[in-house]
Amino acid sequence: MEFKKAFIFMAVASMLLLFGCGPQGVAPIAALDTPGHHTANGNKFLKAGKFADAQAEFSRAVALDPKFSPGYLGLGLVNSHEGAFEKGFDNLKTALKLAGSDRQEVAALVGIMRLYLMGGEKFDTKWLEKIQYNHIKAITIAPRNPEPYFYMGEGYKMAYRLRDAADQYSKVLDINRGFVEKADKAYRTVQKIERARPGSDVGKTIAFMDTISRADVAALLIQELAVDDIFKKQARKKDDTAFKTPHQFAVEKNDSKVEAIDIAGHILKADIDAVLKIGIKGLEMLPDLTFKPDATINRAEFAMMMEDILIKITRDSRLATKFIGYTSAFPDVRNDLPYFNAVMVCTTRNIMAVRDIGTGRFEPLRPVSGAEALLSMRMLKTQLNKY
Repeated sequence: MEFKKAFIFMAVASMLLLFGCGPQGVAPIAALDTPGHHTANGNKFLKAGKFADAQAEFSRAVALDPKFSPGYLGLGLVNSHEGAFEKGFDNLKTALKLAGSDRQEVAALVGIMRLYLMGGEKFDTKWLEKIQYNHIKAITIAPRNPEPYFYMGEGYKMAYRLRDAADQYSKVLDINRGFVEKADKAYRTVQKIERARPGSDVGKTIAFMDTISRADVAALLIQELAVDDIFKKQARKKDDTAFKTPHQFAVEKNDSKVEAIDIAGHILKADIDAVLKIGIKGLEMLPDLTFKPDATINRAEFAMMMEDILIKITRDSRLATKFIGYTSAFPDVRNDLPYFNAVMVCTTRNIMAVRDIGTGRFEPLRPVSGAEALLSMRMLKTQLNKY
């Protein structure tokens, strides 16, 4: 009897021990087949936007160790990038639950903040409050970790609370332990947007874009600069014949409705049509009757557009050749380039600025950001107020 009782006790204890250990990981098949190594690879793929490869790596990490918090964090971020926010949130909650250190806990909290940033109101109408909640938890644990401050700044920026965003980016810069370059760039962007003060919803959306398209510029010219109203006002004052483009003459002569063949159904079609009627250099219809609305605008092209608007509205045609023959003020803009005069006109009038103050480079072939375009248009509008 005693032997039987002992056997039963040992069997029950073994079962309890087995179940208490939870799910068991698969056996590794190589020296580097470890959760940490696969997670490191997954993070590299995630940063490169290779989500399928990242998911495979993170999945292997949690297969090897079902209690490995960083693996679930990676899976949650992959899910979020792919728009599967509910699934991502479940994985991130698991990562938080399994966190075995303060570092892992903060990483999971930051991951949740990033999910709400990507999901926004589509995932949760109280997304900003949720970001704030997780931000406070994270900085309570690790007040010198820059990540919670950076992503809180991103949240405030997305909510258009620009001063709050700038404050968070400043904290990242003060801590100076990572995310410095990203925070500095974001800080300068929100400063430009604050100075530009976009008034339209279109302007507020485009303000945060790192690159803008021909369609975006058309929308900003109509919605923010109100260039169509300015030209109408000019037309009422004087005959505008000298400033009409060949396209405008053709349309009026034939009394036809010539439209770009690639803008039907485009969300910014009305703005594109309005700009085409004006005929701004660099934003005309192309010879093949296309507009190419999604083509990216660079700084040289944008300078030529700003110069053309300035010439047309001030009726000062001398501006078109004002700096021909001058020595270039920029190491990367030769004075024989077709956009040299436009760059000089825009920079001498503070409509545009050098891209790199340290080197004095204008960087004409770099894309124009939304914040840059808005600030330039505000400066141009100030100068055009008297016309």
